[in-house]
Amino acid sequence: MATLKKIPLVLMGCGGVGRQLLQNIVSCRSLHANLGVHLRVVGVSDSKSLVVASDVFTKEFNDNLLSEICRLKADHSSLSMLISGFGGECQVFLDSDLRGKLLEIASLLGISTGLAFVDCSASSETVEILTQAVDLGCCIVLANKKPLTSTMEDYDKLVSRPRRIRYESTVGAGLPVIASLNRILSSGDPVHRIVGSLSGTLGYVMSEVEDGKPLSQVVKAAKSLGYTEPDPRDDLSGMDVARKALILARLLGMRINIDSIKIESLYPEEMGPNIMSVEDFLSTGLPLLDNDIGERVRKASLNGNVLRYVCVIEGSRCTVGIQELPKNSPLGRLRGSDNVLEIYSRCYSEQPLVIQGAGAGNDTTAAGVLADILDIQDLFP
Repeated sequence: MATLKKIPLVLMGCGGVGRQLLQNIVSCRSLHANLGVHLRVVGVSDSKSLVVASDVFTKEFNDNLLSEICRLKADHSSLSMLISGFGGECQVFLDSDLRGKLLEIASLLGISTGLAFVDCSASSETVEILTQAVDLGCCIVLANKKPLTSTMEDYDKLVSRPRRIRYESTVGAGLPVIASLNRILSSGDPVHRIVGSLSGTLGYVMSEVEDGKPLSQVVKAAKSLGYTEPDPRDDLSGMDVARKALILARLLGMRINIDSIKIESLYPEEMGPNIMSVEDFLSTGLPLLDNDIGERVRKASLNGNVLRYVCVIEGSRCTVGIQELPKNSPLGRLRGSDNVLEIYSRCYSEQPLVIQGAGAGNDTTAAGVLADILDIQDLFP
């Protein structure tokens, strides 16, 4: 039987997406073996600790250990508890040693066998490790948007070796947004306009207010369905959409930062998290916004249009906010929490290329990350 190509990987971030990725790696063992690939997990870190295989060259975390990591983190426990049951198989490093140890693994494996650094955290503090890992010959796979929305200097460093970075899951979870854009651009077909609904939460909210429901009622319903963050203002601020828009804009060659993007928040500054508690915002703040949005919905309807919360990238302009769009357009027909992206280029000038599907969720995002890891297998010996 042919030997399996082994891809060593380190996972940073053990939240919902990171745990789901580990579970997918375990459940796809036979599928990956049929593809001639074996994913060799040699390290897992959260914000406070790092667990590393006892010998990163010859050892790896077995599936029992990976399952135990998932169980511990689902219970909000510390990775350091693994020592009691798996002490011979792994070492635990805490806080101050974490960064140094990650870079040591990168230098040991990066050049010799190759190493995939997988960032499923939501931290901006991984940027420094990732940029150094690139220099050490490692591949980078991202679900975390923050490294790619850092400074242009950090961005340039991360994408300096395009074959070694994959970040499909930063925009649209498992949807083929980045891959589709890369194919269009590399064929010499210039993209001149992108319009996208890139927040499942705001997609749901805008399609529900279209039916005449008050914004406050819709946001509370979205929160109870688990569509929003614990503080819905994290979604309503538009910042998450702006980060995704920035990643797309930079992919198109725009050299801009997050503060170059005009972002429309759905709540005023005086209702911000530093001023108003979540409870007060939901009970007294939100209802004050109902009339304004209701009026905008009615005006759009009179024009035969609907309101959608979208990013628009065109020319040198990148904006994020509410737009009136034709009711019969792909975005106008959007209902619920799907993501929809319309891409206009020379080849797709009259009828845009439309990408639509679930754009959020741990399972969908982790599946996108796993596909990205397999996509770089040719770089490993």
